Amino acid sequence: MQGALIYLMGPSGTGKDSLLTALRQSDAKNLLIAHRYITRPVNSRDDEQHVFLSEAEFQGRRQRGLFSLDWQAHGDAYAIGTEVDNWLQYGFWVVVNGSREYLPTAKAKYGQRLLPVCLLVTPKTLEKRLVTRGRENAEQIAQRLERAGKYQDNLPDDCLFLHNETDIEDAAKRFLQLTQDILGEQSTPSLHFSRPAWHPEIAYSGL
Repeated sequence: MQGALIYLMGPSGTGKDSLLTALRQSDAKNLLIAHRYITRPVNSRDDEQHVFLSEAEFQGRRQRGLFSLDWQAHGDAYAIGTEVDNWLQYGFWVVVNGSREYLPTAKAKYGQRLLPVCLLVTPKTLEKRLVTRGRENAEQIAQRLERAGKYQDNLPDDCLFLHNETDIEDAAKRFLQLTQDILGEQSTPSLHFSRPAWHPEIAYSGL
């Protein structure tokens, strides 16, 4: 079976990190979730428990060719390690939390093996989630909503759409079904969740 890189995108507040964490609870044997390397300390309020690297560590690994993908966003450096390329060679489906701006570069590298998935919510839901998580003031939230509107008006033509309005469990199941339909997996895995941890109104972290 040929491996595939599932490139998940979405504005801050759409629930990408919660979705990825929910997918880690599944028993989909062919699915792996990649951790990101970021020059931002891990925050206990974030759903994404990424691997923190100092600027020096990040640049050192980059120079040694240990990153498969890397980009800059919001004043921080982000990367996906070369371990994902090994996983792809073994035929796994690898899900990465990607950047919309970096998508053309990722497409150029992975070609037909890359499957872009866009996570979407309505503006009302997005605003409610941004207010609930309490990390930004009203002006900053307004700016995020404006950016999200522009984002959703300029989605890639080949992106698969996945709406995440209410239940993260349902979104994870639909994500798996959607990717299976496209990539041709024969068996449908089941999911096992801890409900208290995945209430739809928990704080979502962003790009």
